[in-house]
Amino acid sequence: MKNFFRLSVFTLAVSLVACSPVEEVPSVNTESMLSQNVQNDTATSSAIDVGKDYHSYANPEEVLVTHLNLDLTADFSTKKLIGSVQVTVKRQQENAHELILDTRDLVIFSVTSQGNDVPFELKAADENLGAALHIKMPNGADTVTINYETSPTASGAQWLTPAQTAGKKHPFLFTQAQAIHARSFIPLQDSPQVRVTYTATIRTPKELLAVMSASNDPDTERDGVYEFNMPQPIPSYLIALAIGDLHFKAMGERTGVYAEPAILESAAAEFEDTESMLIATENKYGPYSWDRYDLLILPPSFPFGGMENPRLSFITPTVIAGDKSLVSLIAHELAHSWSGNTVTNATWRDLWLNEGFTTYLTYRIMEMVYGEDRYNMEAVLGYQDLQADINSLTPADQILAIDLRGRNPDDVFSNIPYEKGALFLREIEQKIGRDNFDKFLLSYFEHFSFKSITTEEFIAYLDVTLLSQYADKLDKARINAWIFEPGIPEGAPVPESDAFVNVDKAREQWLAGETSANMTQTQEWTVHQWLYFLNNMPELLDEKQLAELDAAFSLTASKNNEIAHSWLMIAVKNQYKPAYERLYAYLTSIGRNKLVKPLYRELSKTPDGKAFAKKAFEQAKPGYHPLTVSANEGYVE
Repeated sequence: MKNFFRLSVFTLAVSLVACSPVEEVPSVNTESMLSQNVQNDTATSSAIDVGKDYHSYANPEEVLVTHLNLDLTADFSTKKLIGSVQVTVKRQQENAHELILDTRDLVIFSVTSQGNDVPFELKAADENLGAALHIKMPNGADTVTINYETSPTASGAQWLTPAQTAGKKHPFLFTQAQAIHARSFIPLQDSPQVRVTYTATIRTPKELLAVMSASNDPDTERDGVYEFNMPQPIPSYLIALAIGDLHFKAMGERTGVYAEPAILESAAAEFEDTESMLIATENKYGPYSWDRYDLLILPPSFPFGGMENPRLSFITPTVIAGDKSLVSLIAHELAHSWSGNTVTNATWRDLWLNEGFTTYLTYRIMEMVYGEDRYNMEAVLGYQDLQADINSLTPADQILAIDLRGRNPDDVFSNIPYEKGALFLREIEQKIGRDNFDKFLLSYFEHFSFKSITTEEFIAYLDVTLLSQYADKLDKARINAWIFEPGIPEGAPVPESDAFVNVDKAREQWLAGETSANMTQTQEWTVHQWLYFLNNMPELLDEKQLAELDAAFSLTASKNNEIAHSWLMIAVKNQYKPAYERLYAYLTSIGRNKLVKPLYRELSKTPDGKAFAKKAFEQAKPGYHPLTVSANEGYVE
């Protein structure tokens, strides 16, 4: 469990230069090293309190929650979860008698301990943080039970009507806790630095199946009462629940997929390489710590590509392309089983420790399973996504260790923690050699296993491992540039792919009028080459050019959601009206924010576009997740 000490931020950095033989990574006492670093490093950043979670009211340094026992009934008629949670605590300070939990829009009926009422107070709510629940812990008690119900509009839960599902016969519920939405369906210490085990009893209509980020029995009887156990301590944002007409199909010895019957077979075929990904990752980075790795395919309103809920990743159906071209998302969620779920960011300022490491591992997994060409193509596309965000974000939001004080922690999600973090690690790999860096990662995952850590703790570990071993190749000034400064440091790696050379040539020849679109040799192009072709088109194309591309390649009718997104972005920028019927259908059938938000943002730049966006948004809003609604409603106001 994370130690809840507070430190002033210090500026530490690394300069990265080239490689040396594989060496054993020494065992270190990170806490003492971190303390020593704080004394030795004189540069400090203004008032950020390292390790302090600015997005939680909880007091884990005084009274720490260690286990949750949930008993909840899913009432689809009122769109509420109703029941109780028994909270087990450990008193960190002998004289601590008050437990503070995070809540958002919860109705608290009572708090009890051993059958007796316990005094509590629900404080006034903050727009971003919700309301603090203060509970007076009875002397000697280590558990309290909170009886409560959720709001129908809970920010972390979405209730779907049968019409909004694939099967059209049964309702569906899923939760989405990251970043601080667990507090909207459970009163708890909603901070990634607090890790808990949990058990749960979930009561549902008998025709539906409940699954959680815990032990799931594929052969369980559908009787409306489901029991779950999560024996490993996890942060609150990884607690997840889904209820629907779900069925299971195995994909390997430890892997399988849950989905509605209409998409079960196609999902299992699309993601059949999941077991191979799991084995490859274990062989490189150590044993998988979570027993099974299953996938849950959600309705298209799911706001993210995937969510790494342990044992059961939640996945958008938009990556079922029929050709495995978008399965890097599965590699990403699987990689989180090491970086994120096992070693976790302590606060949302430190998200890059989750997402940067995971994105780096994603590329490596894709290379191990699908080869170097796939690795290179995806790395180039990721680098271009990073450049686009750097061009659009303020300097303060281009920093890995971002300052989120006073902001909604959902603001942290951009390509900065993902792609910039991965590029930083790729530079270290290139400077010291891949084998040496893999050995470091193996040691890092083992050393911090089931702990939540800060950026400064990572740097302290780096200081006594790689920075000591490769003092001639790495130094702190460079790390400062990567972690605490905006943008990409000069001299950073630039991914390249030979597979894109002919794509560039084809695009240039077509733009120059040297060849027609239907004469371009695209028969063997992969989805990644198509994305590169489209994403690197000039901002402005004329109506004739757009019509020619569309006629030659049926882009408006593309069934691949990523290719369709890239083409529709081009159509919006150039007001290519023949694509607008598809654009409307796209916006009203998909809730994945990565795909719809850029389109709404681009449409909002013109009066006609904004009117179109408003109409689509109003139709789609009832089926969008609350996170998608809040992310896009500003574009249509």
